[in-house]
Amino acid sequence: MAKAEKSPGATQGPAKSPAERAHDRLVLYIRDFEQELDQTEEVAMGFAGDEAGVLRIEGIGFHDPDILAFYGHDASGAKTQLIQHVSQLSVTLRAVKRATASEAPPRRIGFRLYPGWTGGDSGDGSA
Repeated sequence: MAKAEKSPGATQGPAKSPAERAHDRLVLYIRDFEQELDQTEEVAMGFAGDEAGVLRIEGIGFHDPDILAFYGHDASGAKTQLIQHVSQLSVTLRAVKRATASEAPPRRIGFRLYPGWTGGDSGDGSA
């Protein structure tokens, strides 16, 4: 098996924490999932092994080195936040009907999760 080599002059950025790596990977999964939704659907999360049910995602954050936070509203409209250790992460992405049938486009959070986000492992902002 050939060993990968770095190109001359290539620099590697600072190592990412487990929380930041998990956050970046979730953003990629959400972006891909949202591309399959139609105009009547938005993305929500179901959390395995938890009574939290389904959360309409409005934001995702992380706190180094190992905490992820999910923000949004539950099925009843109550403001909801889940704080989870990365070692317990288990997320189900779900397509749910939009809460309102307004003329505004559906919420696509995968493209606005983290304004300073530069992308996954490549660092180029690509999905």
